[in-house]
Amino acid sequence: MRAVRGTPPGVKVVETEVPAGAGELVRVAAVGVCASDLRYLRRGSTQVIGHEIAGTTTDGTPVAVEGMARCGTCEWCAHGRYNLCRLAGTDILGMTVPGGMAEYFRAPATALVPLPPELPLHDAALVEPAAVSWHACRKGGVGPATRVAVVGAGTIGMLAVAAALRHGAPEVALATRHLYQTEAGERLGASRPSGSYDVVVEATGSESGLSRAVELVRPLGTVVTVGVFPPDLRWPSRAAFLKEATVVPSMSYARDDTGAPELAHAARLLAERPEIARTLITHRFPLDDAEHAFEVAAARRPGTFKVVVHP
Repeated sequence: MRAVRGTPPGVKVVETEVPAGAGELVRVAAVGVCASDLRYLRRGSTQVIGHEIAGTTTDGTPVAVEGMARCGTCEWCAHGRYNLCRLAGTDILGMTVPGGMAEYFRAPATALVPLPPELPLHDAALVEPAAVSWHACRKGGVGPATRVAVVGAGTIGMLAVAAALRHGAPEVALATRHLYQTEAGERLGASRPSGSYDVVVEATGSESGLSRAVELVRPLGTVVTVGVFPPDLRWPSRAAFLKEATVVPSMSYARDDTGAPELAHAARLLAERPEIARTLITHRFPLDDAEHAFEVAAARRPGTFKVVVHP
């Protein structure tokens, strides 16, 4: 089969074996290029890349794939919190183990989430990142009485706007750097920041973004950090201290309190609001053009949000 392998600083389409072993075989239809994939390449990954995966099982069922490793037997996996499994932090798809930007990918049956029929398969690469944003909103306690702001207007930040609205937030503001981001956020229902907020989702992973989030949160409010920060981050401790703000890290996604996968909630959100995919998937490439796809994603030119590769 053909697959996209890391050849830092870029990628290359190669021939490799169809993955064997335990789990379900998925015929891959769409894979998103994530900022994490670009970070793995900077760190020297030579694995098959990609963890934002959607495709069909051997019986034709359209599915999204929970793109994280899990042992399936530890106490965290048993309670549906596989994002806290030790393997989730060590066996990283596209970095330390093969990912899914290939014609086929094999995953545990428990990692496959059936898609609603209203969601086109070619848009379903957004399900995995949408689940990240859904989890962040749930961790922050977003609901009908919650005024929300999102800092960062990449794909995760944009999806956090949609997720917060779906959780019932009466207002969701989006702090952006560029006009095209502001306009896209408004299409998804975001307003511009004004005043202070009960919950602020930080989706940049930058020092300036965290400072802005603490600035926007009200006293005794909650900042949810879904961005990945550098190890030398300077913490805005005084600003958070003066507000007694609660800062909650949000790691990937899991199952909710009813046992439902958060990917299922994300898939329904995308099915209900097709304008999300129309707004956020700005570039599509066939597998053979994956090298160009990664160049486009890395360049981050104005107007670019999600780049999707279709094997």
